[in-house]
Amino acid sequence: MHVQEWLETIPAVAVYVLVGVVIGLESLGIPLPGEIVLVSSALLASQHGDINPYVLGACATAGAIVGDSIGYAIGRKGGRPLLAWLGKRFPKHFSEANIGLAENSFQKWGMWAVFFGRFIALLRIFAGPLAGVLHMPYWKFLIANVLGGILWAGGTTAVIYSVGVVAEAWLKRFSWLGLVLAVLIGLASMLIVKNRAKKAAAARSQTAESAEPVPVVD
Repeated sequence: MHVQEWLETIPAVAVYVLVGVVIGLESLGIPLPGEIVLVSSALLASQHGDINPYVLGACATAGAIVGDSIGYAIGRKGGRPLLAWLGKRFPKHFSEANIGLAENSFQKWGMWAVFFGRFIALLRIFAGPLAGVLHMPYWKFLIANVLGGILWAGGTTAVIYSVGVVAEAWLKRFSWLGLVLAVLIGLASMLIVKNRAKKAAAARSQTAESAEPVPVVD
């Protein structure tokens, strides 16, 4: 069953809760399709008056901010062993290469990595836990987390809802295109990040090899 069709079968309150929980868990560090659920719910809100877009956007924003904050706390307490455990649990998402790329981004951009990471599917699950592991000052993390959460969750809801209202008749027949577009954008960003992760891992491997001491022959 199509995601949006399934959402139509549950009450509006359940949609709000589902959006907040899924986005919150994704932001916490659990790989879930938060963006797909948000886009589908926003499209549904544009076609049915039962779902309030302001409440939907608020729930999505709250889930993003709270989830990231919990992820930060878990990462700060769990440290590197947590990343190792996540790597075993979710090897495709928390591979050494992906973690290395995310860590390099944090070291280079600091709090802005948290902000812009919100808009990249793969990095979205790293922001909170990795910021905690790297002991980023909480006030910096909080500012980037709140601003990024509002702009991504609230902005996505507003844009998708507005498009749905303007093109309601068209979307009733082809609403799946909006979901396909969101998925394609997410996959494209994930492929780009994975490619950069492989390059970063190769660069670190070459650096490590060049740093190995050369044996002295008498």
